[in-house]
Formats: sequence, structure tokens, C-alpha cells
Amino acid sequence: MQGHGACRQCDPRWQVIAASSALGEYDGPLRDILHALKYARRTSIAGAVACELREAARDVLDGADAVVPVPLHPLRSWRRGFNQARLIAGGLGLPVVDALVRRRATRRQASLTRDDRWSNLHAVIGVRARTAQRLRGATVVIVDDVVTTGATVTACARALREAGVAEVRVATAARAVRRSRR
Repeated sequence: MQGHGACRQCDPRWQVIAASSALGEYDGPLRDILHALKYARRTSIAGAVACELREAARDVLDGADAVVPVPLHPLRSWRRGFNQARLIAGGLGLPVVDALVRRRATRRQASLTRDDRWSNLHAVIGVRARTAQRLRGATVVIVDDVVTTGATVTACARALREAGVAEVRVATAARAVRRSRR
């Protein structure tokens, strides 16, 4: 089954991800905390988020060789001054490998529809040549602040698997939950 109605376990786009975990739903206080980190530049929050995520994602982190933060495009990283995924990854207790790169700038995912998010990332994420050999056969955990549709982490996972990573998992501070409209 594919498309809007497919669950993550059934949707072929998610089959490159072996396991995933999130600290909680992207709502209420967790949403406020992540907004403060990302948009109000309160980078000191990242350590506390990482500490909580390390506990919540213990099963996903266990046995992994490294964590790989979701990359920002260099221009976006320069404008923001930091990569929130990298800050969180740095507190998870595993080596951080900046293995991924965004090959071109894309529109902000938050401004796109569910289907447009998948199209927006087509052929955008790649693995840095100097780290591809280092990660061949490894188990890695992709780290991001928020997973909404899964388009970004899936694009990252595909690139890593194509580069020879044996297993890809995901740890994220928050996951968006689609609520049905009544």
C-alpha cells in the first residue's frame, strides 16, 4: 500500500529505516521548546533535549556506531548560525559524523504539503565522499529535531544505505501526529 493512507510500516518510502524513536509529539511544551531552540536561537536548550532523547531512544541508540545529524543547506546553516539537529546529536553519547550534505537549497519543508515535501527532497541529500568509506557496514542513527511526514529522514536514510551503511535508524526530538478531522 502506498500514498496517504499507508502507515509507516507499510509505506515503501520508510523501508530504509530499521527503527525510530521520538521524545514525544510535536505539540504543546515540546513544540515550544523546539521553537525556542530553532527560531529564538536558544541553543543551550539542545543539551537538555538530547539528554531526554537519549533516554527515550535508548533502544534505537543501543548498538549504533554513530549518529548522523540531518544536514542544513550551507546557506541556511550560515543564516541560522547553527544546525539544531547537530546540537542535539552531540548530546546523545555516540560519535557524531557529519556524513550528509544538501546538494542544493530547497524550500522550507514546513511550508509544503505532505506530497510536496517528498518531491522537494528528490536527489537533494548526498553522502560526503570522505565519510562514505568510514560508514560502510555501520549502524547509524539519523538525528533531527522534528519528523513530520518522514520525507527528510527517509531521503537521508536512502543516501546512507546507497553509500553502504548496513542499518539506519532515526531518533528525533518530536514527531508530528496527523489528527483526523471530524
